[in-house]
Amino acid sequence: MLEIVHSGLHTSIQDLGRLQYRNVGVPVAGFMDEYHAKLANQLLGNDENAAVMEMTLQGATVQFHEATQIVICGADLSPKLNHQAIRLNVPVAVKKGDVLEFGKRLYGVRTYLAVKHGFQTEKIVQSRSFYDGITPKATVSKGDIILYQTNSNPVMARANIALQQALFTDTDIHVYAGPEFDFLSKSQQEKLFSIKFSIGLNNRMAYQLEERIANDCPSIITSAVLPGTIQLTPSGKLIILMKDCQTTGGYPRILQLDQKSIFKLAQKYTRDTIQFKKLSIS
Repeated sequence: MLEIVHSGLHTSIQDLGRLQYRNVGVPVAGFMDEYHAKLANQLLGNDENAAVMEMTLQGATVQFHEATQIVICGADLSPKLNHQAIRLNVPVAVKKGDVLEFGKRLYGVRTYLAVKHGFQTEKIVQSRSFYDGITPKATVSKGDIILYQTNSNPVMARANIALQQALFTDTDIHVYAGPEFDFLSKSQQEKLFSIKFSIGLNNRMAYQLEERIANDCPSIITSAVLPGTIQLTPSGKLIILMKDCQTTGGYPRILQLDQKSIFKLAQKYTRDTIQFKKLSIS
């Protein structure tokens, strides 16, 4: 088991989420940056749906009470094991009593801590993903005990994984036209793809953009939305829905992110800029 010594900032347990229950109003939740969470599991030989610990901007401090192996992937929050720096994307053996902590953020927003066989928190609606209102809590707290299977067999470090730097630095966000895209005039559509947008308030539920697009669209009835849907509010603000988003919404759905762009956006933060690039459905 693992003990939370310091909770960090919005640290939670996540897996692939609750993919089959949106029709009854259950949000997907799950890994915000699915690429790096799956990579961490892959490096340990875990199932891709194994639960990992997701940390945002500031890492947690945890103590291991049983031997296991770990991998850290995603944002570089300067991880240290027993005060010694460890590398990202490489399996590391830990012993009973070892302490993992994080320091200065060097790049990215979200980092993922995976353990051999995954964290064994309670499954609720077929997922271990934390979500307020479904699981008892949305984030970990100091003193929490997170279970995992003891595993003292050493992991052989695999070949070095090349850092996908574009997932952290690329400002291009690829989108498809949403169901109400044609509600926009030609000039509004052109503006949408010609300017750079600044990220404002953001969390696991949604990213708000600072720049506005004039909204004279007709109203719509409440309709289905999903992670990556971009809504246009009456005030002209764009809201990009993320993994903890609701399942329906009443604002025009003008764009839809592709999967890779959801992962890229999950590694961006307030005041970072993005630019939309339109994809066509072939």
